[in-house]
Amino acid sequence: MYKFRDDEHVALKDLLFDGMTIMAGGFGLCGIQENLINALFVSGVCDLTVIANNCGVDDVGLGILLRRRQIKKMICSYVGENKIFEQQYLNGELEIEFSPQGTLAERCRAGGAGIAAFYTKTGVGTVIADGKEHKVFDGETYILESALKADLSLVKAWKADLEGNLVYRKTARNFNPVMATAGNVTVAEVEEVVSIGELEPDGIHTPGIYIDRIIEGRSNHKPIEFITTRNFPDP
Repeated sequence: MYKFRDDEHVALKDLLFDGMTIMAGGFGLCGIQENLINALFVSGVCDLTVIANNCGVDDVGLGILLRRRQIKKMICSYVGENKIFEQQYLNGELEIEFSPQGTLAERCRAGGAGIAAFYTKTGVGTVIADGKEHKVFDGETYILESALKADLSLVKAWKADLEGNLVYRKTARNFNPVMATAGNVTVAEVEEVVSIGELEPDGIHTPGIYIDRIIEGRSNHKPIEFITTRNFPDP
């Protein structure tokens, strides 16, 4: 199956529908699918449930979907500095399911591995545990967390070959690999597409069997959320 698509709009053609669940890899503004998210914005698809570590910032990443009120529910671990996110939540316009960061990653991994649920100590004794099954193992209390899956997973990688084998770079290798396996359809945005055989087999992070479509991002701005510098004294 030929997986390469000319651009982000073609890559998402026939995949989007109102009310769908989308996973989006990334950590802060690192490893986000800038072009694919812009295509979601242009499409106007709405009532989305989005599973992501966070929701970008007001004008970058998933934040642009919030601005257009395309997201109905967020399953995430961090709100960050997104003022639109805060306003919509406080106004009752956005539903949020908080999940501890490691638990969120494992819920995605479990969804891709065919594991329905798992027990974890994280969150015991907090509001995260409210309404969840508790069980004692070796004298320690654990809570049951359900796996996460999505209609569509959007991931960002450094390189891909035409079979869809992916290599991530640095911080992008956080939620992207586990989310790549947990979508009914997975679309990868990459910085460079290479010929089959150019990637070192032992260095492939996500096998192409999980990837349905690939685009080579036309613009990779890679914005920095906060720039912190130190003032040096004059010599």
